[in-house]
Amino acid sequence: MSPDVDVLLDRARAWLSEDPDDRTRAELEAVVAAVGSGDADARADLADRFRGTLEFGTAGLRGALGAGPNRMNRVVVQRAAAGLAAYLVKQDPAAGGHRSVVIGYDARHDSDVFARDTAAVMTGAGFTAWVLPRPLPTPILAFAIRELGCAAGVMVTASHNPPQDNGYKVYLGDGSQIVPPADAGIAAEIETVGPLAGIARGGAGTVLGEDIVDHYLDTVAGLAGDGPRDLDVVYTPLHGVGAATVLQVLETAGFAAPRVVEQQEQPDPDFPTVGFPNPEEEGAMDLALALAERTGADLVVANDPDADRCAAAVPGPGGWRMLRGDEVGALLAHHLLARGATGTYAASIVSSSLLGKQARAAGQPHEETLTGFKWIARVEGLAFGYEEALGYCVDPTHVRDKDGVSALLMLCELAAALKAEGRGLVDLLDDIAREHGLHATGQASVRVDDLGLITAAMARLREQPPTALGGLDVLSVDDLGAGSADLPPTDGLRYHLADGARVIVRPSGTEPKVKCYLEVVVPVEDGAEDGVQAARISAAGRLDALGSDILAAAGL
Repeated sequence: MSPDVDVLLDRARAWLSEDPDDRTRAELEAVVAAVGSGDADARADLADRFRGTLEFGTAGLRGALGAGPNRMNRVVVQRAAAGLAAYLVKQDPAAGGHRSVVIGYDARHDSDVFARDTAAVMTGAGFTAWVLPRPLPTPILAFAIRELGCAAGVMVTASHNPPQDNGYKVYLGDGSQIVPPADAGIAAEIETVGPLAGIARGGAGTVLGEDIVDHYLDTVAGLAGDGPRDLDVVYTPLHGVGAATVLQVLETAGFAAPRVVEQQEQPDPDFPTVGFPNPEEEGAMDLALALAERTGADLVVANDPDADRCAAAVPGPGGWRMLRGDEVGALLAHHLLARGATGTYAASIVSSSLLGKQARAAGQPHEETLTGFKWIARVEGLAFGYEEALGYCVDPTHVRDKDGVSALLMLCELAAALKAEGRGLVDLLDDIAREHGLHATGQASVRVDDLGLITAAMARLREQPPTALGGLDVLSVDDLGAGSADLPPTDGLRYHLADGARVIVRPSGTEPKVKCYLEVVVPVEDGAEDGVQAARISAAGRLDALGSDILAAAGL
């Protein structure tokens, strides 16, 4: 047996000696035994489990469940909790025993276990630990941080990742997700945590009552103003934790109960009816769309598994179609501007430029941020924030994060008002296109098994920059890695093209993907009866060409 394998086995045995979980210990023991018998696949598996440590960053932790430092498990979670506690103490050493942390969890495998471990480590470090009463949407955790005046919050969730994953999302006392340098500071403290036996564990914390949930539900329902409520809605939580919350909010706001996709109504960590539990993924919404087609519904709405995102679909001449995240963003912005919501309208740089035009036309400021609500939520004077990946913040006063429940309610309110006028959401999108031009967006992405392919693709684009994409000249390129006066540095490239088109390329922060974000702007011909439809057809062809060319330029 090679020395490298001997080193791996020694590390695995050391891990086994402190792993508190019977299941992951048995899992790793089986891998070790297989390696000992010469199994090459088991050797590769063991090497991957011990190839470094699951990295803590601005997304917290996220990865596959399993034994070893490169997986999500109780050892990794307890070390992360201890590092977070140490970081918080250093940030406010005078707080003494008055610090509190609130902990939430979804219905994924081991989410409740990781939440309990976090609570025990926090109480062991001298914190008051509040634990949400059951598996609940992520926005309730973000709400509870500010409501309870906590120093931080932890949400155990992997959002829309595959079923084999879980994650650990960290918020600070302002109710927003961590950003640099907090992520590096917490990671540094995690590095200093010694053996698991040296981490003090206290009591289980205090499980909060349903009153914190009820307060959130009432706050969200109160966002809806007076107006029509006649709307036939199909809803799916995609096997996640959103159903009870959404149904209660809609009822309190005066809407009839939606038709819920029965096969996906109850939380199920295996997500048996979908390949990926993400409403953006092909096929994920098929059951909901089929139910809407059978029942003649007005609108389909969906949440991802932790209900911080909202997706929508609408009927049309060619059948039901999903609205893009940018389209929902434009609709919600229009609705809030029409209601007189003042403040900054913000979106990530990969989202449509349309929001800026809408805001400026209404006399409101607009701001672009890096990708992720950790940046959007921190915009000063935020009135509305969104990102194209189905994330919307319509009530930053109470939830400084994306919230799929409140966004869903606002979309239903808008759809009901339009229905009362004999119109639909697509009619409003047509009006917006006539005023500002048709802003069509799309995405070309490639999922990889070898992360080196992502590095190579970004290097190739920097070393051999394209001069034209989709038949449009590249006017300028921003290397986002250098940062700017407006944006911190991030690994990405932004191409400004002729005719207002744009392409942004970046590695995904949560999945092994290269993502290319595309936008074209097509004027709508004045007076033409089918001007918007003609613009849509033209835009679709341009987006296809942009996507093909940028992937080819990246060597993907």
